[in-house]
Amino acid sequence: MKSKTLSTADINWSSPLSHLHQGKKPSPTIEKLESAGIQTIRDLLWILPLRLHKTPMAKPFRDAELNQFFKGSGKVIHVEIRPAFGRRGKGNILLYNGFVVLKDDLSHESISLRWFNLYPNQKKQIESLERISFLGQVQEYKAQKQIINPQIIDSQLESPPFIIEYPTVNKVSGTHLKKIIDLIPHHLWAQIPELIPELGYNKKMALGEAFQTMHGRISPEHYLPELKNKAEERLIYEEFLVDQLKIYTRRKFIKRKKAPVISIEESRIKDLASNLPFELTTDQLKVYSEIIKDLKSGHPMMRMIQGDVGCGKTIVAFLAARVSNKSGYQVALMCPTEALANQHFESFKQLNPALEIELLLGSTKAKEKKQTLKNLIEGQTEIVIGTHALFQDSVKFKKLGLAIIDEQHKFGVEQRLKLINKGEGTHSLIMTATPIPRTLSLAQYGDLDISSIKMMPSGRKGIKTRITERVNYEKYLEFIKSRLSIGEQAYFVFPAIDESETLDIQNVKEGHKKYQNIFKEFKVEMLHGQMDTAEKDHVIKNFREKNIHILISTSVIEVGINIPNATIMSIYNPERFGLSSLHQLRGRVGRGDKAGFCFLVLDKEVSPEAYQRLKVIENNLDGFIIAEEDLKFRGEGDLFGVDQSGTITSKKLANFITHTSILEQVIRDIDDIQTKRPEILAPHFERLAKDQKILDTI
Repeated sequence: MKSKTLSTADINWSSPLSHLHQGKKPSPTIEKLESAGIQTIRDLLWILPLRLHKTPMAKPFRDAELNQFFKGSGKVIHVEIRPAFGRRGKGNILLYNGFVVLKDDLSHESISLRWFNLYPNQKKQIESLERISFLGQVQEYKAQKQIINPQIIDSQLESPPFIIEYPTVNKVSGTHLKKIIDLIPHHLWAQIPELIPELGYNKKMALGEAFQTMHGRISPEHYLPELKNKAEERLIYEEFLVDQLKIYTRRKFIKRKKAPVISIEESRIKDLASNLPFELTTDQLKVYSEIIKDLKSGHPMMRMIQGDVGCGKTIVAFLAARVSNKSGYQVALMCPTEALANQHFESFKQLNPALEIELLLGSTKAKEKKQTLKNLIEGQTEIVIGTHALFQDSVKFKKLGLAIIDEQHKFGVEQRLKLINKGEGTHSLIMTATPIPRTLSLAQYGDLDISSIKMMPSGRKGIKTRITERVNYEKYLEFIKSRLSIGEQAYFVFPAIDESETLDIQNVKEGHKKYQNIFKEFKVEMLHGQMDTAEKDHVIKNFREKNIHILISTSVIEVGINIPNATIMSIYNPERFGLSSLHQLRGRVGRGDKAGFCFLVLDKEVSPEAYQRLKVIENNLDGFIIAEEDLKFRGEGDLFGVDQSGTITSKKLANFITHTSILEQVIRDIDDIQTKRPEILAPHFERLAKDQKILDTI
């Protein structure tokens, strides 16, 4: 399709990127940028330079400083250009490397210029020059100053005020990207609009001035470090502002939806809690009360319960389920593993043997599954607990009122939505044993109501954690034997099942053989993901019944295993695990009235950074502190994409770990405007509500 010919006056920041290209044929560069999500000219503003330097004045060669940009000119006294070791460029064209020595115009000194991967036309240009004016960064090679891949400039023309280096985007080089950005009409740079002009933060620096500063569209005299810092802070504010408007939009969308009013008499609510075989902690009672209030509201509950392993989240979820049942609604509890689903099933049955509860797993036999599906659609089943099998199309409910999702980070957005959408306005209760850091709760979970359970049930003896290195390995083995000899049990966790050809890590199968020999007087078995369900269930049953003393396993035991007699957790190659996983694994022990012990077993030296991460685990039992540290190591993730794994961030400057104060300012400003002048934000909410990607990440 031909590009439309437009005058610069017809172009604005909302214009499609293609409007910058005036050629008859589409531009491949523009098309690559568009496929990377850069659709409008405004989007180019957020491709910030990697580096921006003031262009230096021409100086004598003796004034060239290492690692600084330098501008000079001189007479060519030596040229050497050779093929670049068979390297070829586009069109299979042979490339060249060039070496030129210049004698300074302003002194008697000389300097070397080197070029790599020159095209034939560039080679021809260099060979034809008797004098060269250049611009580049000074380096040193064999005690001699040289400049790699300098830019040849016209000494008669005025140099641009800044040297600007842009990143490569979707295989579009920074050089080509700069050429595209330079096509933005000059008058537009003075007309960059504010998203919300009424915000007080705009008075610190206008958004337009911030972008002009970052892109070098100001005079070099004004480009000072304090101005650049101010511009960065303004753009960080803007990034948080855009995210928070999306979060507010999601929250408003949730609150507009209708949901079943789940309510029973106050006396029955209290009876459900008082009939438990133990007393609830203060935190559990508080969260229970918050859930009851949500269920009565007539709008879908979107509440997350966070708390460490063993803090009692499941009991609160059980009470929420029973309140829903008493109001005539069914409940679905979705778990990431069959082991965890089985554990919840057994716990719920123990709490109420008369409960109409069923399991629905991938391993459920066809005949049993058929009956379960029939019971669900006829309303005979009050609670169903299952894995991914729950969101299959064949699973239908008569009256689903509450969906409980355990370890929510193990599921994708679409999976959660499939389960929730099996009812009308279904309430959602999300549980996580990976506590959400305060900064993350502000930035990513602002649309959720978050409840925390920090108090642990009484009677717990706690867990001691130690990094175990080769120097104290024998003492470690002696300690394990002493604990096993008094009837306790141990988990040994490895990062892999089999030996790896590429990674130097320990594995389950070799560990099984090794520790069978070391602990000959004890029963040592293994558990891993390649075993079928029946095998795994058999091993776990034997371990629970104390027929196995040491269980050699992968991190498959991270969730869903609750065996109070297991007091030792040994994690091999712990540097291969994330902090959250290490904390979850440690939570498998110290669950009963016996103290727990966790050993982080190193068989080789690890990097200082990896060792520091392990020290975080050794020195902290508080999952909230660990989660905050884990966030610093992992990064923050894309808040409004389907993938929220933490590996990719769409932000350019903002980081809610280091810029929390700016994030909090954004939240205060939005709250203030929403309270005093809601009509200002209304158009933004309406616009964002049309973006299904924002709403679908609920």
